[in-house]
Amino acid sequence: MRLILNAKKTVEQNAAVYFEKGKKAKRKMEGLKIALARFEKQKDELLKKQASVIQKLDKPKVQKVDRKKEWYEKFRWFFSSEGFLCVGGRDATTNDIVVKKHLEAGDLVFHTETPGSPFFVIKAQGKPIGDATKEEVAQATAAFSRGWKAGVGSLEVFSVTPEQVSKEAKAGEYISKGAFMVYGKRTLYHPSLEIAVGVLDDGRIMAAPLPAVKKHCKKHATLTQGDDKSSDIAKQLVKILGAGTPDEYIAALPSGGLRLRKSL
Repeated sequence: MRLILNAKKTVEQNAAVYFEKGKKAKRKMEGLKIALARFEKQKDELLKKQASVIQKLDKPKVQKVDRKKEWYEKFRWFFSSEGFLCVGGRDATTNDIVVKKHLEAGDLVFHTETPGSPFFVIKAQGKPIGDATKEEVAQATAAFSRGWKAGVGSLEVFSVTPEQVSKEAKAGEYISKGAFMVYGKRTLYHPSLEIAVGVLDDGRIMAAPLPAVKKHCKKHATLTQGDDKSSDIAKQLVKILGAGTPDEYIAALPSGGLRLRKSL
């Protein structure tokens, strides 16, 4: 440090001058510290506001529709490309309910021989059921079975009439919850395991075979078996389709790993 002394002043006077300069410098330093702290606070507030704005911009617009839920929405469900309501169980309890409570004359029942399969019912409502609907329900039955999680590419599905399904077991046999005895001739199908998901005009999420989803939904995505978690796929679908919530997609999709194949 270099000091410049005034020869006309005494040592004490020179010391007093530098003492005053030191006090002024200290006061300036304190002021700088206060100003720096104020700046840091303002910077943090600006960064928080910026993050909030970015989050709002990135958040997808979601269609919210207030409406009364239909009876079939507690189950697996979709409308076929031919307009038939198709309803399936989610578990043993809902399998029982679908068959016992909602199966009527003229309907068709779909199931697999593999444990862990839903019972799917096509609600005929007095109309002849077309082949396209039968193929779609066969594929849905396979896709929503344990076969999806197991990674099988195809699964044998059969259909029977309501009269061929019974909860009464043969002598010495026991029928577990969600299971039924099936008698007589069966019609067999061998669908691949693939599913599509889209949004109906009323905002509901519908997961079904591609022809059905394309018929009823303006935008859709196709899914196959994969390694992605349903929660991650659900978030992508909210952004892609611009409707629904992750929980709604998770509830609609098959159980097991997924892969987003295509979206339109």
